[in-house]
Amino acid sequence: MERRTTVVPEARADRPPAAEQQAAPRPAGQRSARLPRDERRAQLLSAAQEVFVANGYHGAAMDEIAETAHVSKPVLYQHFPSKRELYLALLESHLASLTDLMLGALNSTTDNKERVQAVMRAYFRFIANDDQAHRLVFESDLINDPDVSSRLETFNRTFADAIARVIAEDTKLPHLEAELLGRGLAGMAQVSARYWLETDGNLDLDVASDLIYRLAWRGISRFPKES
Repeated sequence: MERRTTVVPEARADRPPAAEQQAAPRPAGQRSARLPRDERRAQLLSAAQEVFVANGYHGAAMDEIAETAHVSKPVLYQHFPSKRELYLALLESHLASLTDLMLGALNSTTDNKERVQAVMRAYFRFIANDDQAHRLVFESDLINDPDVSSRLETFNRTFADAIARVIAEDTKLPHLEAELLGRGLAGMAQVSARYWLETDGNLDLDVASDLIYRLAWRGISRFPKES
């Protein structure tokens, strides 16, 4: 009987071993990898801001926010049970940042003239920020919602009270009058900075904020100092 020799085919030289083959690329639209809770929350807030700024509160949908964040809706709802809670969390985050920014500017020096200048400049820079956080803070279509209005009032009161304390310590004015001046200066910063934004960069930020600072300082500096 003739012996047959079995020939084993050689491995193809152009095919790398399985261990060396590259993984298939991630299909488009695949959900993002699991993240720590704080990182995921920050990611969701960032996506929500993008959608809220583009569409307003009423025009925004949780579906679109989840898609923008590259997560499933169940993941989004695990962190934020409703669109309203997501919006309020975003508003609180921006108001906290703005409060820190204003108080930091106010406490950056003991020279009151420099304080007024620093506060005005900080407010203008917040308004000018590319993330458009100011639109969620000052142009909310939920402005009449009690939870939104109370958060805005807390910010306005905190900022105005901080200004009033400086004024009261430095002048002979009663505290209530100093409070009114604090509200006036805070309102001047907000309204003028928002109007400046509408000029589309035709007026330099530092020039604009210095104009308002000079107006404010020429008024407030005329009040008598405490002897």
